[in-house]
Amino acid sequence: MILLKKQLLLLALASVFIAGCSSVKKINFPTPVDTKTRKIHVQKKQTFSIADLGISATNNFDTGRLNGFTKVNDSTVNIYITLENAPINNSAWYSFKIWSKLPKTMYLQFSYPNKYSHRYIPKLKKENTNWVAADSTQFQFQGKEGLLKVQLTQDPLWISAQESVSSKDTQQWIDVAINKKKYVHLYSAGTSALGRNIPVLDIYKGATKGKPIVVLLSRQHPPELTGYFAFQSFLTTILNESKLSKSFLEKYRILVFPIVNPDGVDMGHWRHNAHGIDTNRDWSKYLQPEIKNLTKYVVKTTKKDKTTVLVAIDFHSTQEDMYYTSETRNVTAHPDYIEKWFAGIEKYLTKYHYKPEQERANSVKPVSKGWFLKYFKANAITYEIGDETPRDFIKVKAQVAAKEMMKLMNVW
Repeated sequence: MILLKKQLLLLALASVFIAGCSSVKKINFPTPVDTKTRKIHVQKKQTFSIADLGISATNNFDTGRLNGFTKVNDSTVNIYITLENAPINNSAWYSFKIWSKLPKTMYLQFSYPNKYSHRYIPKLKKENTNWVAADSTQFQFQGKEGLLKVQLTQDPLWISAQESVSSKDTQQWIDVAINKKKYVHLYSAGTSALGRNIPVLDIYKGATKGKPIVVLLSRQHPPELTGYFAFQSFLTTILNESKLSKSFLEKYRILVFPIVNPDGVDMGHWRHNAHGIDTNRDWSKYLQPEIKNLTKYVVKTTKKDKTTVLVAIDFHSTQEDMYYTSETRNVTAHPDYIEKWFAGIEKYLTKYHYKPEQERANSVKPVSKGWFLKYFKANAITYEIGDETPRDFIKVKAQVAAKEMMKLMNVW
């Protein structure tokens, strides 16, 4: 009850904060995107059972998605997954728990509506175990479908496109790993379309007046967990109390938005929010509450403390590791920052034979990278991690990236 009252107070304070802020100016992009609310298909939360096989499955938990569960034959079940609405990227998210009355081997055939296909190698876990990716003896891509071989028992087996991390899991991580430091201030940037909290971490030491800002964002797109893992490692490196970290936090302020689209995450969406919109296409007219509240929070903060955003990093996932950067850099305070940053990353990752790949182009659609460049003349980067990039390397790479960012910015 005490925790609930505290959360409600934070939300109330955030509402006052946002309400008192002047409107955020609209930003034009060459290719506008209509982000007016659209109807979605809300999946039914339920438990499916196939009586003659003695097996059941459920999607009845946050992040769950399972739309059909039917018998193909005595050894195969069809797992049917649909999208929240169209058009949408081919990033089919699934997450469910499955069990059997008697131990047995089963094949799970993943299928999707026309135009869409299987993307993610399944991740599996049982209670009190770690997630493990299915290997080639268990899983095969079969055209647009996927086929997974599993051993079922009475103990539920959790099968998910990527490791499942709900909004509650994110809040728990903040509470346990992040929010215990005195210079980390947990607030709310407002609420989502369905009223879920959008947490913001305001990190600084000393006075805030005039202190330049770095913005970190994650989970605009629900399935993009590898980007979220990179974000976690990046942030914890900034907060690791090293000499480098301490000097950096004396000089800069960090605004962190760990979960921009909590509705989409908890509803098990492929990409969109509860209003059927890709939040990373709404950084122009701010028609969706998540981006409206986030941009207001950032702009209000900069105006209140007479400062600006120097660097913004938005963490995502795609088929392979990639940095999306802007062609225009001469308007930023440090036009050579990105190339120096990449050079530092490459130097410290030579033993991994890693070279940062970037796609350099100005944003034509209203995405966060373009918005931070246009609104604040900030060096803005979309930090993409591959779907199947080894989790250990994700962590190491993000640690190096955070250290190299701090080294460069400490001499500005």
